[in-house]
Amino acid sequence: MRKDRVWKVLCEDYFQQFVPHASTVLEIASGYGEFIRHIAATRKIAVDLNPDSAACLPGDVEFHLGSASDLAMLADDSVDVCFSSNFFEHLPSKDVMDAVLSEALRVLKPGAIYLAMQPNLRCEPGKYWDYYDHVLPLTHLSCREAFAKAGFEVIRVIDRFIPFSTDSRLPQHPLLVKMYLRVPLLWRLLGGQFVIIGRKNARIA
Repeated sequence: MRKDRVWKVLCEDYFQQFVPHASTVLEIASGYGEFIRHIAATRKIAVDLNPDSAACLPGDVEFHLGSASDLAMLADDSVDVCFSSNFFEHLPSKDVMDAVLSEALRVLKPGAIYLAMQPNLRCEPGKYWDYYDHVLPLTHLSCREAFAKAGFEVIRVIDRFIPFSTDSRLPQHPLLVKMYLRVPLLWRLLGGQFVIIGRKNARIA
């Protein structure tokens, strides 16, 4: 599957640098598990509202059926890295996003991070609204404000990373994806999604 091949490279050649191998990783709104299946970690957890998601995950991934705004199945300070991709824009309101970020902050260990990748309304204002299920308008700057409001220390924002969609101008062959990731100048030309990393400070423990 083309999308799966792209995600394998994204995880191995980019996202893995933020995920220690001896860590607990939580993917929120995991969908079909393109991230959680390809990232290396000691404990891998996926949460999604779609019960069909479980069938797409290998045996080493713990799946929990539920809402990202209620992670009651996870203990406080138990996760090293939280990840989500193309998720916030589907939330029905800013209040719900606040609740999601609050729960993520609760389950993260002090010093742990929330790593998210999102379509950037500022880069693709037309395409952003071509999807009927896109509800919440977000740019890299407004998302940064949301993370800060929730109590995260925002330690990195990349306003342009990969193209808006894996069906767009992103080269699909794994070798070409690898090359793309190694040339940030191409991100400036083709990027339509942003990356944000928020850290839970020790004082929030």
